[in-house]
Amino acid sequence: MYDIYIEEFNLSNSLEIEHFLSPFEIELEDDVEHTLVARIEGKIVGTCSSSGNIIKSIAVRCTCGNTGIGSKLVTQMMNHLFDRGIYDVFVFTKKTNTEIFKELGFREIVSSDKVVLMENGRIGIDEYVKKMFVKSGLGNGRKASIVMNCNPVTRGHLNLIRKASEENNEVVVFIVEEDKSIFSFETRIDLVRKCTKELKNVHVISGGRYIISSNTFPAYFLREEEKSSQYMEIDLQVFGKYIGPVFNIDKRYVGSEPYCNMTQSYNEGMKKILPEQGMEIIVVERHAINGIAISASMVRKKIREDRTEDIKDLVCNEVYIYLASKEAEETIKRIKESDFLH
Repeated sequence: MYDIYIEEFNLSNSLEIEHFLSPFEIELEDDVEHTLVARIEGKIVGTCSSSGNIIKSIAVRCTCGNTGIGSKLVTQMMNHLFDRGIYDVFVFTKKTNTEIFKELGFREIVSSDKVVLMENGRIGIDEYVKKMFVKSGLGNGRKASIVMNCNPVTRGHLNLIRKASEENNEVVVFIVEEDKSIFSFETRIDLVRKCTKELKNVHVISGGRYIISSNTFPAYFLREEEKSSQYMEIDLQVFGKYIGPVFNIDKRYVGSEPYCNMTQSYNEGMKKILPEQGMEIIVVERHAINGIAISASMVRKKIREDRTEDIKDLVCNEVYIYLASKEAEETIKRIKESDFLH
């Protein structure tokens, strides 16, 4: 009989946990906030971490028989999240751990060849997406879609939206809701709505918690390109299996990507995965000025360099007015203090 002790792990000294995770090809990701370890006679035999409402980096290595170490770690982590008022919990884990989570009440959303995304909460993905659709006020007709972060919205984004608007009866623009960009979600969605107000068949709404969020695509925010393919597949499967059918989306528009390898890989993954769900992918050449493709990172770079006048040609008037206002001072300060990926 072995005595198993579960304790919080001090993340300021992560080498021990990284060494334990290495044989499992699992990393202790940069966004991890809380980690638990199980020990037998002082030696780590299992671990489990969390970031926000996501449980991740789960591994157990023990020759001591069926002790239920994995279940105990996850149960204690869930209790920790409940104590913080987090009741809707997601998990990214290897397929080999699926049964552990099913026994604890988790439901599988989608999976790739190596990773499974599961959830446990008050509202599952089916009900959540249906509520998104009802809240949008949209009808049941066929729609084109665009998913954008817009950090901030540029003339490149607007060119893509106009193209979709011209070619379709209705267009839904989902703005990434995750508040991990320099421009806040509220600012980003407000500026997109202002810049597209003359396009009456364009509906700008929140992407919610299942579209390019830490729940479905954490690598988008973590600069972890080498393992992002698994997350990309998860995110795209969620869109194709759940979002598309409820909103009756038959097309997804995307701009060509000359700068970011991760975004380019995401676009390529889109071409492979979404047509299997009956969705046509339409790639539009990135809008350029003097042969140089416009990007949000280009706008942020010019702000960082105090070249505000150079921004006029890159953004619509509403964005330029916002950047010149007192309201934007904190945003501009964050831009100058960071080198943000998206």
